Amino acid sequence: MSNYQNPVFALPSHPQRTLIIARRFGFGLLLFLLLAGGLRLAINRSEAESLRQRTEAGLSRSVIAVRSKPGEVSRKIVLPASLRGNTETQLYARSNGYLSAWHKTIGDQVKKGELLAVIDVPELEQELAQAHAAAAQIKVRLELARSTLKRWTLLKDTDSVIQQEFDEKRSAVLQAEADLAAAHVNVKRLEKVEDYRRIVAPFSGVITRRSVDVGSLINAGSQELFALTQIDPLRLSVWVPQVYSNDVNAGQEVTVRLIEDKGKTIAAHVEHIAGALDPINRSRQVDITLPNKGGKLLPGSYVEILINVVGSKVSPLVVPVNVLVVDQAGTHVVIVDGEKRIAFRPVKLGRDFGREVEILDGVESNDVLVANPSDLLVEGETVSVVETQQKQN
Repeated sequence: MSNYQNPVFALPSHPQRTLIIARRFGFGLLLFLLLAGGLRLAINRSEAESLRQRTEAGLSRSVIAVRSKPGEVSRKIVLPASLRGNTETQLYARSNGYLSAWHKTIGDQVKKGELLAVIDVPELEQELAQAHAAAAQIKVRLELARSTLKRWTLLKDTDSVIQQEFDEKRSAVLQAEADLAAAHVNVKRLEKVEDYRRIVAPFSGVITRRSVDVGSLINAGSQELFALTQIDPLRLSVWVPQVYSNDVNAGQEVTVRLIEDKGKTIAAHVEHIAGALDPINRSRQVDITLPNKGGKLLPGSYVEILINVVGSKVSPLVVPVNVLVVDQAGTHVVIVDGEKRIAFRPVKLGRDFGREVEILDGVESNDVLVANPSDLLVEGETVSVVETQQKQN
């Protein structure tokens, strides 16, 4: 039997070397696994941080911001107004009847006391004639009573009459005198009413309306006959906002700009200023007198009043109207502070220019304002800002 063995099943000739190789291989494998795990962990952290940044960027709001600009230094305010006559009135009848004639129509210049129209009242003429007749009858009765009293007085001196009868005759005279006085008063009343048939101008001016024609039925006190306006000087009223109300004084010169005459301006003066503000619109009424030599300016025309308020201590800023937020708390704006956080500030408004508005208090010149602020913005929220440049007027 042979003692030869297959080399495949033979033990290594150097066991120590084999063990070292196995250890090195195992250590390298472990190191590889550790490096792979660390690399994977770093990749996961990087992806998580990137996801967090993308999420925060998606959640962060972006706002469009603008800045304010200085307001006008001259402080000239422009207010709308309508021209009116210095004195305006509507003429009504004091008696019923039919219009028999009119002597003036629209556009005619009239003087105080000049006849405008005549009303025909036939029954009034009959009443006046009856009153005259009644007064004449009482006068005859009075003369008879006085003559009778005179004869009874002579008889009384001779003790030929009774005192009671004499007193009755004297009483008849007194009663006739009282009746005659009442009749004269009634005659004067009817003559006064008769005068109301004649419609005359209460002051000098121009006829602006005529509402009746010949034959029209006239009802006393309920139907306008004419409208009369004094056109020199003209008068107009404007309402000055509360913030400027103390900067307007009586006698101050203002400028009236005529819209229909290519913006031509005329100097006028403040005549009266209301002693209080209107509690509804928070403004003060100012009456202005405007000379109108020749009557070229027509009552009822629309004009603009330019008033200088240089004395005001307010330094306004002008901002776009889309930065304003109006709610139950009042009017305020949304600003972005130096840390890009949202803040709400109440403001006090001045003039409204349409697309822009004047802010008198609540905003500084270097504040960044949010245009068209969203209702979702909250106090202290961090936002990203996209600032736009305003066009200069």
